[in-house]
Amino acid sequence: MNHPAFKIELVDYAQQQQELHAIRRDVFVQEQHVPEEEEWDQWDPTSFHVLARDGDGQPIGTGRLTTQHRISRMAVLKQWRRRGVGEAMLQALITEARHRQWSGLILHAQTHVVSFYARAGFIPYGAKFLEAGIEHLRMRCNLQGATLVLGLAGAVAASLAVLAQANRSICIYSRALDPGLWDHPSIIKTFRRYAVVKPPREVKVLLQDAAAPERAHSSLLGLAQRLSSSFSFRQVVDQADLRFPSAYAINDAGCSYYRPLGDRYDGEACIQQPGRARQLQLEFDQVWDRSRPCSEYRILKI
Repeated sequence: MNHPAFKIELVDYAQQQQELHAIRRDVFVQEQHVPEEEEWDQWDPTSFHVLARDGDGQPIGTGRLTTQHRISRMAVLKQWRRRGVGEAMLQALITEARHRQWSGLILHAQTHVVSFYARAGFIPYGAKFLEAGIEHLRMRCNLQGATLVLGLAGAVAASLAVLAQANRSICIYSRALDPGLWDHPSIIKTFRRYAVVKPPREVKVLLQDAAAPERAHSSLLGLAQRLSSSFSFRQVVDQADLRFPSAYAINDAGCSYYRPLGDRYDGEACIQQPGRARQLQLEFDQVWDRSRPCSEYRILKI
């Protein structure tokens, strides 16, 4: 797997052990002060390892897939972070798990990188805990069906996956733009990236109550004003549609987040499940066509 500035290799642990250990020692032992005796374990020899190299062939990152169906020991050298190395390694590990026809994956994410894994489809669950003295959250991703979403943290993660994995379009069906979710800082940050991403993203939002986000001074509406070429809003008017109890978000890459009860966060996320996404897209398009544009948003130039 090659990229302009680096490449990802699938490596044999016995042959590349020295290089793998050097990266992990730099990141975990020296930088994060993980006790060295806790860094090496019995899973290394039997795990599937990836190694990232720069253009000169020097190791810059690593990660592994254990026989427990768990992604772990993801590490990128500091000077190479935020340059796509971690994302490329993570996708290589997920691809390998799919190749092995595994039903799902788990991982323990340091809390400051939960959004990184969420964009790839991992959903947090359970309480925070300490591992090697560092705060973590458990995360999971079902590769062959829906992943259970619970609470606001799970809702934010599922929504990030839909936004981040979209090719060109995102559709959101919501009662009143879900305060706490669609104006969450990590969600807004992701939407802001649409101002520079190519090709541009199209975001369609269907609301049952268009006045509520205005009254609440929704930060997403404010952002939509600055990205008016990307956002379109409509309000449901058909009485049958107004009785629809659910909410969902979908993209054109086969990802969806569905909530049976639109006033709750609990639901299910489907990553790369195009059948489910197409079903929701068909429903969305039908309601969109019979709904009215939100003319009251014109003052916002939306």
